[in-house]
Amino acid sequence: MQAIRMRYFPALAEYMRSGSEASLFEASEIGKMLQDIHPEDIIAVHDESMQTLVANVDSEEALRLYSRSFIFLIELMVAFRFRVQPEQSSEQRFSEMRDMLLRSHRSFRMVKNKYENVLQHMDSGIAIFDGDGMLSFINVQMAKLLDIPRTTLIGCNIIDMLSHRRLKKSTKRIILRLYKETFLRRSRYLEFVDANGRTLLVTVTYGDQLDGDYLFSVKDVTEYKQIEQSAYQNDKLAMLGKIAASIAHEIRNPLTSIRGFIQLLQPHLTLLGKEEYSRIILTEIDRANDIIYEFLNSSKPSAPMTQKVRINNLLKEVILLSDSEALMKGCQIQFETYDEEIAVSIDVKQVKQVVLNIVRNAMDAIGELQDERGGRIDIITRRDGRDAEITIRDNGHGMDPVTQAKLFDPFFTTKAAGTGLGLSVSYRIVRNHGGKIRVASNAGEGTEFKIYLPLAE
Repeated sequence: MQAIRMRYFPALAEYMRSGSEASLFEASEIGKMLQDIHPEDIIAVHDESMQTLVANVDSEEALRLYSRSFIFLIELMVAFRFRVQPEQSSEQRFSEMRDMLLRSHRSFRMVKNKYENVLQHMDSGIAIFDGDGMLSFINVQMAKLLDIPRTTLIGCNIIDMLSHRRLKKSTKRIILRLYKETFLRRSRYLEFVDANGRTLLVTVTYGDQLDGDYLFSVKDVTEYKQIEQSAYQNDKLAMLGKIAASIAHEIRNPLTSIRGFIQLLQPHLTLLGKEEYSRIILTEIDRANDIIYEFLNSSKPSAPMTQKVRINNLLKEVILLSDSEALMKGCQIQFETYDEEIAVSIDVKQVKQVVLNIVRNAMDAIGELQDERGGRIDIITRRDGRDAEITIRDNGHGMDPVTQAKLFDPFFTTKAAGTGLGLSVSYRIVRNHGGKIRVASNAGEGTEFKIYLPLAE
């Protein structure tokens, strides 16, 4: 059997590679040489050889190769039967060959069904179009992404899909974009965000390896993008820390000296009637010191000094602190809780700073409104699994996607007098507490921040 394997495998591999008449002739020659070999053993050698050949190819290619290999096997078995049983009638020979081929076909169907089952239950959406643009295969995940039953899609072309009565407008726009990028511009990769906020990566495979077909693979990479964004944010904060460590103290030292000399000169300026100058200088020096303090905190906030507190009590204190400023900017702060007993283990001062930063940003956003609708800030608390969820929602002017992408970047600000460090500090504080901070916003529709802090044990 070992000698048969050694000759069978290279001959089969050559046929699978070239499909030439010479390689089929080799199959006949091998069949004529086989003696005292049971047909089941030949099929076993064929199956073993095929498993080696398809070990490193994808599912669709494996199915295609299995289907093609049976021509080689039929050629060999015909030669084998005529060689070892010449005394049989033609009818007996063909009857036996038919039985063997039926068994082989059943074996092939089992393999095909196995690969199709794997494709159907992949977490990526899979769709295959033939060279004429007709959909020949679609798996369960792709049908879910399109939100259309699979049975109504097979055999459709692009135009049929776009005119499908159940297809959403947002999905139609995505399909048109895919058609333009893949069929017209021949792009192989495309990344986009769908109407549900998911980041989807589309990979297109076409060419000789698919005999003119187009294979589309769509994978939800939202979680990977969040991890990538978090790593990117951490890198920027680490860089900020290095800058802060090298220059912050060098700036503070001369400011302290200048402040001291201005205080010494203050009586002389008062005699000259210029005491306002000294007041302005001292105010600006103090403001510069405050910026440096924020800068240092954004690069390396102190380790949380945690204590167990009820989060609702902390939020009520923040509301009391912000009420007067909110009234001046024409907005109301509403508080709502779904659990009065939510307790977290936090550094009260740091978390209060985070909430104040977000509430003040919300008040600024509402204060910029020029229409007559009333400004409103909703603060809501609830349990979310093992976390306490704090929602801070406003009906201000909202943010566009570009602003959202840079929101937690150090020094990024949309305010004329802002430092761009408040949300950067907030992000680091929440992360140091083992929590998360998320933001959702649409221009003209307001903004919603969600802060997640682990519940106290």
